[in-house]
Amino acid sequence: MCPLARLASTLALTLAAALVPSMLGAGAVVEQMEIRARPITQFRIGSSETKFGELEFVGGLELTSPGRDFGSLSAFRFRKPGGDFIGVADTGFWFLGTMEHDERGRPSGVSGFRMMEMVDGSGKPIGEKWDTDAEGLAVKGDIATVSFERGHRVSEFRIDPDGMGGPLRDLDYVVPSYELRQNRGMETIAHAHPHGIHAGGRVVVTEKSLDKNGNIFGAIIEGPDKGVFSVKRNGEFDITDGAFLPNGDLLLLERSFSIGRGVAMRLRRIYGESVRKGALADGPVLLEADMSYQIDNMEGLDVWERDDGALIVSLISDDNHSILQRNIYLEFRLLGD
Repeated sequence: MCPLARLASTLALTLAAALVPSMLGAGAVVEQMEIRARPITQFRIGSSETKFGELEFVGGLELTSPGRDFGSLSAFRFRKPGGDFIGVADTGFWFLGTMEHDERGRPSGVSGFRMMEMVDGSGKPIGEKWDTDAEGLAVKGDIATVSFERGHRVSEFRIDPDGMGGPLRDLDYVVPSYELRQNRGMETIAHAHPHGIHAGGRVVVTEKSLDKNGNIFGAIIEGPDKGVFSVKRNGEFDITDGAFLPNGDLLLLERSFSIGRGVAMRLRRIYGESVRKGALADGPVLLEADMSYQIDNMEGLDVWERDDGALIVSLISDDNHSILQRNIYLEFRLLGD
């Protein structure tokens, strides 16, 4: 959660709900929502520039909805490249929908959007923020793996677009619990490349749980190289999400905040060979943007391949239900991959 949310806590957004009841278990409700999408045609405000280092801006959307629970979007993954997606909000909700694109391949809208509360094993909505602070999401087949902070855990769920059930099981997240900071825990979970050194195993990275050298804790939580590693902390940026690239590198989304500068975001490529038990993982910055760009509290990232073979990086922001922030969706083409 962005520190800006604490400054705006008294200005929480309260909107009228548009609920279509669909009872799940003992009371969770599916909310079908209208999503209004305003196109973002320039990434750098007031500039027609499209190339930013190794990234080319494709397009974006500012998303709003009259739905009461819309917002706080923490992580998402596409189930169909650039189309159907599933995500988690740190308020304890799942969200699903389909990203639409125009004839030029630019994002143009969201259809079929719905949200539903996370439920426990008996199907009852959990409701407690401590237990539903969902921050990271990985998807493989019909299994979604979610990382939670505050009540630190990594849990598996079976994906059911018509009604998500309770957790199937909790996984060993390897990082010692005493090393996890209360609101700086496991922010990222991603499946490694299936043909890489971790054979598709899941990897977690914390937001800002630091080791004795001031670097960020991460872990390979399954496979022959299971164990703890660290990500080199570079400046005052914290990690908010990540996804593995086809070549095995780990693309991390990072965020910083200060009262004077506001929010900034950064994309950093972590060399895949440095993501190993006991290693210090590091790599170059691909993109850095401040408030002179169309960004907000950028928290979610996914990487997918377009029909023409282009590798697309998609980002979403978490508005923390604040009238001072926005829900933004952005797409970039990763050049040279």
